Amino acid sequence: MYYDEQDYDKPMSLKVWAKMLPFIRPQKKLLLQCAAWMTLTAGVDIAMPLLLGYAIDRFIKPQTTAGMWPFLAIASALVILQGVNVRFFISIALRAEVNISRDLREAVFTHLQKLSFSYYNQTPVGTMMSRTHSDTTRIGELVAWGLVDFSWSALYCIGAVTAMLLYNWRLALIVCATVPPLALITWLFQRKILTANRKVRKLNSRMTGAMNEGITGARTTKILVTERQSCEEFFTITAESRREATRIIRLRSIFLPIVLFIGSLATAFVLGAGGNQVLVYGMELGLLTVFIQYAGGFFDPVQNIARILTDFMAAQANVERVGILLEREPDITDTPEVVERYGDNFDPKREGWEPIRGDIEFRNVTFMYPDGKENVLENFSLTVPAGSYVAIVGETGAGKSTLVNLVCRFYEPTEGTVLIDGRDARERSQLWLHSALGYVLQSPHLFSGSVRENIRYGRLDATDEEVEAAARLVSADRVIEKLEGGYGASVGEGGDRLSTGEKQLISFARAVLANPRIFVLDEATSSIDTETEMLIQNAIAHLLKGRTSFVIAHRLSTIRSADIILVVRDGKIIERGTHRELLRAKGHYHDLYTRQFEEDVEKQVLGKAAQPV
Repeated sequence: MYYDEQDYDKPMSLKVWAKMLPFIRPQKKLLLQCAAWMTLTAGVDIAMPLLLGYAIDRFIKPQTTAGMWPFLAIASALVILQGVNVRFFISIALRAEVNISRDLREAVFTHLQKLSFSYYNQTPVGTMMSRTHSDTTRIGELVAWGLVDFSWSALYCIGAVTAMLLYNWRLALIVCATVPPLALITWLFQRKILTANRKVRKLNSRMTGAMNEGITGARTTKILVTERQSCEEFFTITAESRREATRIIRLRSIFLPIVLFIGSLATAFVLGAGGNQVLVYGMELGLLTVFIQYAGGFFDPVQNIARILTDFMAAQANVERVGILLEREPDITDTPEVVERYGDNFDPKREGWEPIRGDIEFRNVTFMYPDGKENVLENFSLTVPAGSYVAIVGETGAGKSTLVNLVCRFYEPTEGTVLIDGRDARERSQLWLHSALGYVLQSPHLFSGSVRENIRYGRLDATDEEVEAAARLVSADRVIEKLEGGYGASVGEGGDRLSTGEKQLISFARAVLANPRIFVLDEATSSIDTETEMLIQNAIAHLLKGRTSFVIAHRLSTIRSADIILVVRDGKIIERGTHRELLRAKGHYHDLYTRQFEEDVEKQVLGKAAQPV
């Protein structure tokens, strides 16, 4: 189960909502202003039934219009005031909503930048997108409008009950007697609604992830002709989400009518008891009208409070999910002393950084992946002098990335130490190390934008001339010049407008521009044409020159000049040595190299045979 996809089964809790206080406090001024306007709004709503009762007793019953104009002036002023109140509280509530949602999104997105690589390996993209967008939006809406509606409803109820008690406490008690059954019904329904909404939120994350995969993998889906299977998988999730959402609707469709029924019943009792007092005891008709107005109006805010409470119950799942993400600590962190000296990703103190030479040492390193059950490395030691070329080879899925992950400090050793320039890597900041790394993936990622912008990501303050010089150094300019628009050509989303080879050359240019002291290359030249492969091999030669380099090799013929070759099998290093030493040993490397050499020869023979005579 993914970390953020665990089941939430906590009851309604103010402690959970307290996690949102850091995002609510900055909007305190807006929310207080909103509360002030809502107080005026509730005051006007409370005054309206009193005006109606006065009109009945003063004008309608005696059938006179004497004093009508001052009354109309007061009533008109209250109506205008109510319009002003509504205009301002809507405007202020909207501002509070968008501010809270924005602050939450920024906090979630910023925190995602701080999390370690392991989090991204364990968590689907859809889950992260759901947290960043839909969950934060829901919280912002509910906090702003929920507090607004709750304020008005609570103030109206307090004012109405006070007025009724002052006028006739017996009739007031009839209305107030409905509060306990309403509270009981709300408590009975809250857990069911909360549980169902948690399931819906989890399904929404799965739906977002499935949608993301369906869109980004559309080309593969069409090539494999698996559109039907993709739709069936997506429809299964949407159907399950629909069932749970329907369950929530069903619960609410039962809950709210019960509230309305209780309110109508109370109004009927007030009308019966009040009518009897009018007939028998001579109670003023206007006073009965006031009570009927309050009794009928009283249950709108009570129903509103019940709805808001169920909304807060349901939205607790959103708060839990966002809160858990914000509380998730990175697996790898710098000590306070290191941060004090070197800074962090958002506030680097570059003036205190030592230059990196590139000497790397694994000293008695034992390592197990967080979700693993056995050690991948055990008491492993290796010294890599600055400028050395280390190749890591092995079959697909053998675990070639382990050493690279430790060098880059994407993971930390379970035991032992990785030293950079003679010091434990943990004594310096991750940013210090990562700023000296160049990493070109097997499938490099390009950001939406132009070719020039993607190369400039290597060093954001680089000039156009420096960008173009970096491209020339790795022969990427020969490919870029063929693109329509040249350096200004759009690469598309994720670089999908370019071929694999073109993306690699641009990523090489980006790495050269960054001028890293330690370079990591996940080499991939098996699926590109011969001309592009030659350009890439030339680019690699430039990139590796004078740098400490780790190359995850797929074509063994390209790493014969490596200073040391590490052979990985079943996640463990089983051989090490130079190309010649490993061939003489006639071990696993010899078998891999011989088999790949035979396959290359066979391809050449078949290629010649296919040529016309």
